[in-house]
Amino acid sequence: MTDHYAVIGNPIKHSKSPLIHTEFARQTGQDIDYISRKIALDDLVGGLKKLQAEGFKGINITVPFKEQAWQHVSDKSGHAQRAGAINTILFNDDGTLTGDNTDGIGLCRDLIDNHQIELKGKRLLLLGAGGAARGVIEPLLKHQPSSLFIANRTARKAVDLCSLFADFGAINGGGYEALSGSFDIIINATAASLSGEVPPLPDNIVNRNGVCYDMMYSDSDTAFITWAKQHGAAHSIDGLGMLVEQAAEAFRLWRGVQPKTQPVIRLIRQLKTS
Repeated sequence: MTDHYAVIGNPIKHSKSPLIHTEFARQTGQDIDYISRKIALDDLVGGLKKLQAEGFKGINITVPFKEQAWQHVSDKSGHAQRAGAINTILFNDDGTLTGDNTDGIGLCRDLIDNHQIELKGKRLLLLGAGGAARGVIEPLLKHQPSSLFIANRTARKAVDLCSLFADFGAINGGGYEALSGSFDIIINATAASLSGEVPPLPDNIVNRNGVCYDMMYSDSDTAFITWAKQHGAAHSIDGLGMLVEQAAEAFRLWRGVQPKTQPVIRLIRQLKTS
């Protein structure tokens, strides 16, 4: 019997997740189908109940529901519990929901495994303090950077996040006006660049041989990737690899099988250029 999965969000039409999970299923011989579904901004709970009633086995969650979904799932992994945001739900046979967050694992695997970028001992800057940022802080700190600074338009949100994760390593935060010096790796966890905007960053903030990573992915360069190239970043990386890697971890949680990510990343890159 075919098992059903979905990605939910609003908007959702642009999502590559159905293609990714369809390729994972083909690759591993799993009998599943995977769709995208738009959920009304004011009816996440109703959307979740409908999917569960329709017999779905699990879902992925994208903007803007990651933090909101966290509030409605009582059974969470330890990482998701602290992150305050989830991107993966398992619908259990007893009617309960289990939430997890695979974003951080996906980001770190893409940086380290796919791009051979070391995090240990590096000075990291994370832009944004929303659901996307919350999910990657703990995994980043577990790789022992020398420091992690969270910059956000609302400084208080960044400072509060630092307090939440202070036991994992050297972490500080504040508004963009508090930024000083240069960073080895700058990670954009805001969605602003998809709208053509870039946070107000100093011109000299990218270190020599620095890496700029946009967690967002688009068929053309995002505003942040364009900014990174203009400011001399040695490596400007979009979020496609993270998208595929976090999906692979969700697939493993659902199906107990670890798919290969490189063929899927290559496929989407080829589709982009064809």
